Amino acid sequence: MTDPNQLIEDYEQRTAALLEQAEEAKSRIATLTGAATSTDGAVTVSVSAGGALLGLSFGTKADEMPKDRLAALVMATAKRAQAQAVGQIATIMAPLIGDNSEAMQFVQSQIPPIDVPDEPAPAAPQQFVVNEEQQDAAATRPAPPRPARRPVEDDDTDFDQRSLFKKEGGW
Repeated sequence: MTDPNQLIEDYEQRTAALLEQAEEAKSRIATLTGAATSTDGAVTVSVSAGGALLGLSFGTKADEMPKDRLAALVMATAKRAQAQAVGQIATIMAPLIGDNSEAMQFVQSQIPPIDVPDEPAPAAPQQFVVNEEQQDAAATRPAPPRPARRPVEDDDTDFDQRSLFKKEGGW
């Protein structure tokens, strides 16, 4: 016959261990982060699982990029980083509740799907060339000279000598 006190003690130990695992999982989920870098290396983003921006850096390619494309690239990369962070929730919870349990299905149903957009395509050059001769001529043509600046006329008139209250010079 099994000792009832031993059964209760074993149960309390398993419960305490499970509670400790749950607290650790809760802590890990609260501090989840995701990071992603754009395919061209122009943008690197780190975010929380909720999508809060934690870090943003730009590579050298970002300097050459139009602002609207750079903004779209930041947003797409941030969404990828958030999806990566949220994807870790199931990995953290699996040892605690099981991979295919009803509890895991519930957890996964509570995670909102994240729509990860494709990265924006690189902008096409804005140059219009009718033929190759014009393109070659445009490439070898020096920049037009800047117009000369007009010299500043020096007016030697000293206005401090005039009276403010007298009408001089016809005003």
